Amino acid sequence: MQALWDFLTLFGLTETIFQFMLVNIILALSIFITLYTGIFSLANIGFMAIGAYSGVICTQTIGLPLWVGLLAGMTAAGIGAYLLGLPILRLHDIYLAIATIGFGEIVRILVLNFDNIVSAVSGQAVVLTGGALGLKGIPKITQTWHLLVFIVLVVWILERSAKSRFGRALRAIRQDELIASGMGIDVVKMKTAVFILSAVLAGAAGVFSGHLTRIISPGVYSFSRVVDILAYAVFGGTVTWLGPVVGAGILTAIPEMARPLKAYNQVFNGIILLLVIVYLPNGIVDPGLLRKIAGRIKPRKE
Repeated sequence: MQALWDFLTLFGLTETIFQFMLVNIILALSIFITLYTGIFSLANIGFMAIGAYSGVICTQTIGLPLWVGLLAGMTAAGIGAYLLGLPILRLHDIYLAIATIGFGEIVRILVLNFDNIVSAVSGQAVVLTGGALGLKGIPKITQTWHLLVFIVLVVWILERSAKSRFGRALRAIRQDELIASGMGIDVVKMKTAVFILSAVLAGAAGVFSGHLTRIISPGVYSFSRVVDILAYAVFGGTVTWLGPVVGAGILTAIPEMARPLKAYNQVFNGIILLLVIVYLPNGIVDPGLLRKIAGRIKPRKE
């Protein structure tokens, strides 16, 4: 692994930055799953917050190991997705996006005021989420290999699913829900399953991230983070799982590599994203475009 860190150092990257790249890849995969199915959900940041607080409370407050906190965070996010999915997954497009953005804000405000609400109801002082200050002194126990193993497992599941009946059903739903329903596909059940899976991944990213930054607060899970997660998928592309992986990695690394630009690095990021959206609408990882380029490079047989 030391060779990898030495290589990254050449580009101004460190192991910690690489770890955040991996966390963002998990987040990008979480939104990729819903977009791949045609579900325009922006609830990922809310599920990330649920996972982060659930996992950190398990490890820091109760003293449980990371894997227990990870399971707790993923489970809490999955339950939240199931309860949220029942009423809102019948919405489409911008209406679904607005509803899921609202969910993220509800989670953030609830976390912000959770201690006060519980203290008022119970009549005793309760300190669980830490209010606006959040939770500090979180043990930094997320390791690079944890993230790599988790991502490899997720990619393996996605790759297997894409070639199964489940994957074909998702593609059919993305193309036309009415036709998919007429083919005997339980659209509501499939969309709910995808929504829960997306939430579980976002919850896992929250747990891993919380044990990297050593502090979590409601302000971390704002709307600007939602835009970042969506940008990972848009930049990389949603045709294949490789798109969000590449997109998240590049967009996380660019601000660090462009530090000499200082105040202009966000402008630089915006220009890159704008150019990709205009000239590469399917993202930088577009299998069709790559095959076309490969066909031109391949020497012709005489």
